[in-house]
Amino acid sequence: MRTVVFVGPSLPPEDAAARLPGAEFLPPIERGDIDTLMAQEQPPNRIGIIDGKFLQSFSISPKEILRAMDRGVRVYGSSSMGALRAAELDMYGMTGVGTVYGMYASGALEDDDEVAITFDSESLRPVCEPMVNIRVAINAALRRRVVSKDNAELFLETAKALYFPQRTSAAALHQLKGTMPEPDRQRLAGYLRSPEAPDAKRDDALALLDRMRQDAKQYGIVPVPEVAAR
Repeated sequence: MRTVVFVGPSLPPEDAAARLPGAEFLPPIERGDIDTLMAQEQPPNRIGIIDGKFLQSFSISPKEILRAMDRGVRVYGSSSMGALRAAELDMYGMTGVGTVYGMYASGALEDDDEVAITFDSESLRPVCEPMVNIRVAINAALRRRVVSKDNAELFLETAKALYFPQRTSAAALHQLKGTMPEPDRQRLAGYLRSPEAPDAKRDDALALLDRMRQDAKQYGIVPVPEVAAR
């Protein structure tokens, strides 16, 4: 049983490897990557798609994923490109996991730029923030009454208006100086910097790895070591 996962800025590969021992971890997926895997002497039985490229390279196409599934490969998606493709292909058997996938599958989100970011090509570390992470964090802030509904909507509108490579919570908050009451702005800034603010793409990436791990155990595919939840 061979398992391959494409991951990058949503979750550091070392964290992914600790979560799903025995899997192979590759950089963000682009068009042709799955066809290349399927042409190998021993193609994978399972593929997880978390992160993918789309500006500097052609994005992975639904048809390429379908071809692999037609050959019996089970494909999972979450967080970013994986969530987008899973929302498109879940009716054909692709397994979507997590909050971001659910938002696209339900129609709550439609724009690709909600998950788009730029990242360092060597370290794979993001240099901006995905809009979907900002949305999920603001929803959490609303539930905790850190921010009012009006200020939440104002903040989201401001963040969405930023071009995605420059989109960060700090940049949006900076633009709101003099517009949002300063105590409210500072309180929201503090929350978004705190460990309490969720990181939707990271959380969903971990959920995908956990799902793949549990499925392996459930179906007796391979002995999978226990991994402590973090």
